[in-house]
Amino acid sequence: MKSITFTKMHGLGNDFMVIDNQQQNIRLEPELIRSLSDRHTGIGFDQLLVVEAPSVAEAEFDYRIFNADGDEVEHCGNGARCFARFVSERGMTDNRVIRVNTRGGLITLRLQEDGQVMVQMGVPVFEPAGVPFLADEPGAALYHDLQVGEAVYRVGVASIGNPHVLLQVENVDTADVEGLGPQIENHPKFPRRVNVSFMQIIDRQNVRLRVFERGVGETQACGSGACAAMAIAQRQGLLDKTVSVTLPGGVLKIHWPNENSSIEMTGPCSTVFEGHTRM
Repeated sequence: MKSITFTKMHGLGNDFMVIDNQQQNIRLEPELIRSLSDRHTGIGFDQLLVVEAPSVAEAEFDYRIFNADGDEVEHCGNGARCFARFVSERGMTDNRVIRVNTRGGLITLRLQEDGQVMVQMGVPVFEPAGVPFLADEPGAALYHDLQVGEAVYRVGVASIGNPHVLLQVENVDTADVEGLGPQIENHPKFPRRVNVSFMQIIDRQNVRLRVFERGVGETQACGSGACAAMAIAQRQGLLDKTVSVTLPGGVLKIHWPNENSSIEMTGPCSTVFEGHTRM
């Protein structure tokens, strides 16, 4: 039996179990993570977020992310906001600007005066090899054709430290997220699987989005998905530099000044409860 002290948090309904592994030294095995993620017999979460001592000099902490299926992943934007609030509220840092090291690289978290958190998500990558995506033709094309069964979909792809694909739809309420999501997530053209976003453009400054997350399923919100979708659509000439992204769980503000700049994501985060469990 393992005794684990944890905090339950969420960012727009995208929910997390957060543990400080500097103090506890929990062995994070996939079977344990899957047990903890179970919403009937465990704690229940979309992702497990782990605070560890920094492995690089440029960071205050290492920030590790595990999906509910036990796989470790590169990035989680909603989780990053919760991570910043967690280490600040527990006195683990006095800084309002916090640099953390993720599997996808270094990111910067900024605690805002209004209680929201802004995350510098990094510069998006559109080259297929960097996603990774096995494109039919080389180069960072604006659109790619993706065959799923008998249908061919026109998609955009990008990496925000983790892989994303974007489909534009007329109405997210009627989009086949549950049907298409897992087929595209596990499509052979995405060797590391992929997060699948369905976007409805309202106008150049407002979109609606649903995201089928790799290793999780559809979530209430996906920060990296919102950033990737906005960047893909902006690059296609469809959106302005600052966009409000409305997800089932709420609204994120995304700002991307130019193709050489980091994407800025701003949104809320909340602590739900603290607890102990033995698994």
